[in-house]
Amino acid sequence: MSWVRLYPAKSALRRAERLAQDGELRKAFLLFARVAKAGLAAAEYRVGRAYLEGAGVPVSRVEAKRWLQRAGNQGHLGAQAALASLHLHGIANHTTDASAALLFQANQADAPDFATAEYWARRAAEAGSAEAQALLGYVLTSGPESMRDLKQAQQWYEKAAKAGSPQGALGLAMALTRQGQDEQTQKEVAEWLGRAASAGLPTALYMLGLLHERGVGVPQDRVAAAQCYAQAAEKGSRDAQMRYGMALLEGFGVERNPVAGESWLRRAALAGDSEAAARVGDLYARGGDLPPNYAEAAIWYRRAAEAGHQGACRALGMLHLTGAGVAPDREEAMRWFRVSAEAGNKLAQTDLANLVLKGGGEARDLVKTRQWFEEAAHAGDLVAAFNFAICLAEGIGVERNDAEAVRWLRKAAERVVPAQYWLARMLAEGRGVERDLEQARHWVARAAEAGMVDAQVSFAEMLVNGRGGPRDHAAARGWFEKAAAQGHAGAMFALGALLGGGHDVPEDRTAAQRWFRAAAERGHAHAQMMLGRYLARGLAEQTDLDEAGAWLEKASAQGLEEAERDLRALAEGAAPAAPAASPEYAGS
Repeated sequence: MSWVRLYPAKSALRRAERLAQDGELRKAFLLFARVAKAGLAAAEYRVGRAYLEGAGVPVSRVEAKRWLQRAGNQGHLGAQAALASLHLHGIANHTTDASAALLFQANQADAPDFATAEYWARRAAEAGSAEAQALLGYVLTSGPESMRDLKQAQQWYEKAAKAGSPQGALGLAMALTRQGQDEQTQKEVAEWLGRAASAGLPTALYMLGLLHERGVGVPQDRVAAAQCYAQAAEKGSRDAQMRYGMALLEGFGVERNPVAGESWLRRAALAGDSEAAARVGDLYARGGDLPPNYAEAAIWYRRAAEAGHQGACRALGMLHLTGAGVAPDREEAMRWFRVSAEAGNKLAQTDLANLVLKGGGEARDLVKTRQWFEEAAHAGDLVAAFNFAICLAEGIGVERNDAEAVRWLRKAAERVVPAQYWLARMLAEGRGVERDLEQARHWVARAAEAGMVDAQVSFAEMLVNGRGGPRDHAAARGWFEKAAAQGHAGAMFALGALLGGGHDVPEDRTAAQRWFRAAAERGHAHAQMMLGRYLARGLAEQTDLDEAGAWLEKASAQGLEEAERDLRALAEGAAPAAPAASPEYAGS
């Protein structure tokens, strides 16, 4: 272009720029386009940006690319940097501003073209464009393995940062973080992040918040951390939205505000943060500041679970198992426990195993359950050792082996209370080991003293019968009372039997009937029969044949032939059998 034509073109370009600044985008575009047709690179760049951003003209990625390439081929650095950024974001689907700042934001949906991006970025970077230097550093850091060169990337980031590029400062901070964590490096990272954060880059603000929270490279400052998270959250960083939401919930560096905290967590969850979705689920499942709402919890747990969050998978399984907020569905519960367990969640492995032990699950669950417990047991996990022993004792996912079960139970029994109870059972039954009632009594006593209800009942029965040691009915009564206080129906029945007479404790048939009633109301068949007999014979100064018959019918319906005979006797006008009872039915 001759200087004669160049002068009016530049003048027109300046007029177009003034129109654009004044918001006259349509007029500005028409003037930019006229100057661009004359071949002025700066105008070609502005036309390309206008098509890209919809500034005075409908968006057209095809036209944007064409005009930016014309300007870039003439050496226009801004056009070359924009082309590099466009190719990194995927021209085919990109519809928004393509500044280098976008590179450090999450949720890129389009497939990048690193090779073309590298071509344009390098041209502009070598010509001195700080924005392109930051872009080139990104390509060399995040591109395909064959293109990566972390040392060269850091050099370009450093050039961009020292030239005042916020993106370069952020990239340099990230590069330094990968180098090491000595005190000097941490300070440099914090310094460059501070420069990038002061320019408002959300990722830099979020990362600087983390440094303030942890006291890395800067003094620990919860208030500063919360402020960084708040600014980054407002700018759309879902990681920051998550952290700021938690800060508001916990009063971490900011005034506590559970409602606002939940709102920020919800925003992060809707942006795809599975941890935030799980946290929202927790808020509604556990209640507290927010009223419990299991249906709402299920929605958020499902969102997190479908994104692969282990804890949410397990929580969703628990909701389906209990029917809280969703329809009870044992199979669906097992499916989510399985997903969580296979991802390595130890609690879910235990949950799945518990269902398997109760007869649920698929064949593969049996094997998987045993494998998880076996691996953890060999690694020294005593709870897993106990569970592995149960698999061996019950033939779950492995051929039954009582001797091996006992060996693992002995390992676990020193610290795991259920293992003490199971070891006592194996010793008492002579399963996998020579029968030893004295040792059985020792281990069941330990489990009882640790508070295990079934062990308390078993220990009390051994005290009643003198198995493994001397009889002690008074002590047995104390253990039955402990178990009864925790709702154990068998212990309630046993107390009725002890107090009904014939044992080494004072007879008290009124109290006996009261305990039989408590156990009967909880479905204990022998207690129902005994209550029927007491009411029929008036043994506690109360006779009620109608109620007696009703309880005997309940016992008979559970298969007690004695109760059936009592019913026939009652129908014939005769008294039911004598009400002798033994505490041996406490566990039934």
